[in-house]
Order: sequence, then structure tokens, then C-alpha cells
Amino acid sequence: MAISSQGIGSGLDVNSIVTQLVAIEKQPIKTLQAKATTLQSQLTLYGTIKSQVSALKDAATTLASASSWAAQAATSSNTSAATVSVDSTATSTSFGLDITRLAQAQTTASRSIATGASLGAGAGTGQLSIQLGSWGAAGAGPFVAGAATAVTVNVNEGDTYSTIASAINAANAGVKATVLKIGNTERLSFQSTTSGSDAGFSIASNGGFAALDSLSFTSLGNGTESASGMESSQVGLNATFKINGVAVESATNTVVNVVPGVTLNLAQTTAVGSPVQISVAQDKVALQKNIQAFADAYSALSKTLADSTKYVQGGKSGVLQGDSTTVGLQSLMRKIIGSSSVGSTYTRLSEVGLEQQADGSLKLNTTKLTTAMGDLSNLQKLFTTNNSNTATNGFGLKLRDLASGLLASDGTVSNKSTALQGAITRNGDEQDRISVRAAMVEKQLRAQYSALDAQMARMSGLSSYVTAQLAQWNKSS
Repeated sequence: MAISSQGIGSGLDVNSIVTQLVAIEKQPIKTLQAKATTLQSQLTLYGTIKSQVSALKDAATTLASASSWAAQAATSSNTSAATVSVDSTATSTSFGLDITRLAQAQTTASRSIATGASLGAGAGTGQLSIQLGSWGAAGAGPFVAGAATAVTVNVNEGDTYSTIASAINAANAGVKATVLKIGNTERLSFQSTTSGSDAGFSIASNGGFAALDSLSFTSLGNGTESASGMESSQVGLNATFKINGVAVESATNTVVNVVPGVTLNLAQTTAVGSPVQISVAQDKVALQKNIQAFADAYSALSKTLADSTKYVQGGKSGVLQGDSTTVGLQSLMRKIIGSSSVGSTYTRLSEVGLEQQADGSLKLNTTKLTTAMGDLSNLQKLFTTNNSNTATNGFGLKLRDLASGLLASDGTVSNKSTALQGAITRNGDEQDRISVRAAMVEKQLRAQYSALDAQMARMSGLSSYVTAQLAQWNKSS
């Protein structure tokens, strides 16, 4: 080793010598750091594997559950007249729907006044008393007040229709007011906030000025309104319809649970003899999505395992290449997917369109699946049958239980993650120990070389003194 710089006492490059000796002492850290990088990559990958196993568990649990196979979908033969939706309580059925009348809300309208004009010319004050109730099944009266107390709204003679509308809307009286502008005039329109024959209203004027009577409505709504009051523009009516010939009424056009779990949205009346055909059946679209989700979840996990364990001669192999745990998991998954089930006329996934590919993934053959859906009962059994035997259970149960076991606190995936984290911790501890040992070595070396340097400095000084004395003696002699 070449020494180029000189020390003060010894002529040695002490810093360079110590630095190089300490670097040799720390050399094992580089190997440990490289190993730590690999371990961290493996731990990160097992985080991905854990997430994908969880996704597979969710997809398999869905297929293992009988309730997911009971999901229903509804169709209407005439969506212009009625649309239909279902909830989880619906069961397969079909029926004809004849719509003879839609539900409507009671509406009244005031007389016309000039745009922006006030109700009257004076300074009178008064009240409108709004009472909810019913004008009868046909809306022709007499009015029967409902249980709710009448709501009063204060009105001034100088108020405009806009001011009055705002006051009524703020009162939450079950009636909404709207100002209608027609040319240079405007009218005030009142409408019940809900439809139906029991959601009507009457309006009584009380107080201070005659013009207030123009906003009253106490007539029968059949053309006999007083000239000073509001006109009836629409009476409150229930929807009337028939389901398989049975007459039904509804206060709204959204009909819920007349057929359990089914919601009908009525939009227009139907022609006599032309009922809307409503059908409720198992939701095959949702079932196919669930099966596709299962195939996708399995394939994603299978690809991760394959990529992580692959061997590339002369190239970059997977970070878990040769890892027995990962290879064993990959083998177990393929074995389960290729196994058979007991309890259905179908025994293997390939028979219903879930075909295992050469790379280990699952590909959904929709033609086969569509055929299998012609026998939904046996298709369901292929995934849901519980024989209390992991070898012959339905495939939803097999993969659900496999994934649950892998994710358990003592399962393969959890144990592997824990082991990798432990290895990373031990690796870090070993790096720390080497660093501490190297620091101690450096301290010792510097102490030793400092002592040597000082000793050699003293010897150099003595040598110079002796040389000088000898030279002096030689001169004297």
C-alpha cells in the first residue's frame, strides 16, 4: 500500500491507514445491506400477496353465500308506463300491471294581477289559514280536515305575490307556492307537497282587507268556486291500477311493497287490454359479474405468485424464486382449482366456463357459463354445497376457507410476513453491531497510531540532538 502523505511525528498517513482498516472491518455491512434490500422486496411482495388473498376471499365468500345467488332483477315490458326495481327481499315472480290513473297533487291558482303589483292598495293586514285534509276520493268534496293543526301565514295588503309565496313556503304548511309570470301579469299557484286524495288543502282568509279573500279556497273544486277565491286547477287523487286484475290504489306514483320487495314507478296510464308485464327473476348479470370477479381475483394472485417465483437463466429471476413457502402456496391453489366438488351435476369449474390456463390464471368462457346458467340451481350448488369436507365442498367454500386460513394469525401468509419482518430486524441489528464494533476498532487504532506517532516524534527529536552534538564534537577535535 503506497503512503504518500507524511505525519507530523512519524511520517505515516495515519488517517488513511485507519480509514482503510475500518472500511475492512465494515465490509460485511455491504452484504447485509444487499440482503436487507432483498428481504424488504420480499416483504413488500407479501403485502401484495396478502391483499390479493383478501380479495380472493371476498370474491369466494360472495359465491359461497346463498343470498348472493338469490339476488333478483326486474324488467318492465313498457318502461314508458312503468319502471321497476327490487330489493333483497324480492322473490321470482311475474304479473300484469294495468294503470288507469296516476296520482296527482291538489293545485290551485289565484286571479291575475299586474307583474310586481301588491295584493291591495291599502295598509290592511290579515292571515291565511292553511288546513290539510281530503276533498274525497274524486276530489269533489266536501272537505274533511286532517289531524294536523291549520298553519297561519300573515299577509299585508301591500305584499306582492312573490312576498306571499316566500312567506307560505317558509311556513312548511304542506303547500308550496309558485309565482307564474304570464305576459305582463302574474298568478300565484299553490300545490300540495305530496300527492293523493288525502293530501289536499283548504285556505281560509281571516282579517283586515277584502283582497285577501282572493287567496282563499274553500269550494269543492268542481267549478263552483267563488269569484273572489282561487281556482282549482287540479284535484288531489290517488293512483289507481290493477295487478293481475286486482284493483289497488296508491297516494303516490311510487308503489312500494304491494308486491313484497318490488317498487313500481308509475309514469303513464296504459291502454285497455295492454298491461305492462313485470318480471322478477334471478339476476344473471350480477351472477356473471360475481363469477368474473372470482376469476379475476384468482388470476391476479396466481400471476403475482408466478412472477415472484420464476427463474430466468442469465436474467432477473423473481425475488421469491426458490422460496418453498411461495412455491407451495402456488401449487396448493392450482390443485384446488383443478379439483372436483360433490353435490351438483357439475363437478369441475371448467364445466361452467372457468378454465385454467397454462400460466395458472382462470379465464371465463362466457358461452359455457351462459349454458350453465340454464340450470342455476346446480350452478349454485357447485359453489355453495357444504359437505363438511374441504376436498368435496363447493368451490366458493374451498377458496374462501383457503384464503381465510392463509390470512389467519398463524396462517401461511401471516407467518411468512412475520418471518420476513423478523429477518429484516435481525439484519438491521447485525448491521448495528458491526458499526459499533468498527467504531471501537477505529477508536483503538487511532489511539495506537497517535501513541506511535508521538513516540516516533520524540525519537526523531533525540536523533536530531545526537547528530548535532556529534557534529560539534567533530569540529572541536
